[in-house]
Amino acid sequence: MPLQLFRATVCRILDLTHDVRELDLRLVEPAAIAFKAGQFVSFDVGRNEKQQALIRPYSIASPPSSTGVLTLLFNLVPGGPGSTYLFSLKEGAETRFKGPAGSFRLRDDPARDHLFVATGTGIAPIRSMLLALFEKDAACGVTLFWGLRSRRDLYYQDELAAWAKAHPRFTFTTTLSRPEEGWSGERGRVTRLVEERVASVNNLAVYLCGNSGMLDDVTTLIQKKGLCPIYREKYYDDTGEPE
Repeated sequence: MPLQLFRATVCRILDLTHDVRELDLRLVEPAAIAFKAGQFVSFDVGRNEKQQALIRPYSIASPPSSTGVLTLLFNLVPGGPGSTYLFSLKEGAETRFKGPAGSFRLRDDPARDHLFVATGTGIAPIRSMLLALFEKDAACGVTLFWGLRSRRDLYYQDELAAWAKAHPRFTFTTTLSRPEEGWSGERGRVTRLVEERVASVNNLAVYLCGNSGMLDDVTTLIQKKGLCPIYREKYYDDTGEPE
């Protein structure tokens, strides 16, 4: 199906870290959007030297039940046309985007436990998926492994802790690849968590979102443990190259 054009206004801006921003867009025309948890919308953010349109996709971080307001999550890339455009938007500004699109989406598979693995802002579509599962009060076990660089890159930790308290079958671990002295949490890449903590892939569905190295490494680790569904979304930086 052709992508639909939406017009929206910025209704909330929240800086989560030094370079990560959350943006809420209230839909104006049409006033609602139907999408699957994990999908994205795309913005036309300018032209390149050949006068070709520069299109940048951004995953929806809010659940499908939020049809009138979309939450986007993105990091500032110096000189990047997409993040430069989105960071320039002020509250009340109007913007346009197309969507929804993308095959990375939450499957209806209640019999399987769910493992989510993210790096950086790859948490965006996974946040949408987690909220969708919680709204359904899914009985499956849900585990999140999230890799960030340092303490200044941490966000959503209070939200995740609140979810873990409200949903006993949900657990999460955030690991830092470049932790400062004094960090008492997990250290290293998310691949180590997968290798050490995933004992079996029986009745497991795996969702991966982030840089290409993580996707390949975690896929290899999971496949060594056995066969199970693996759904992947490779994140690209604002230059259009894989992160």
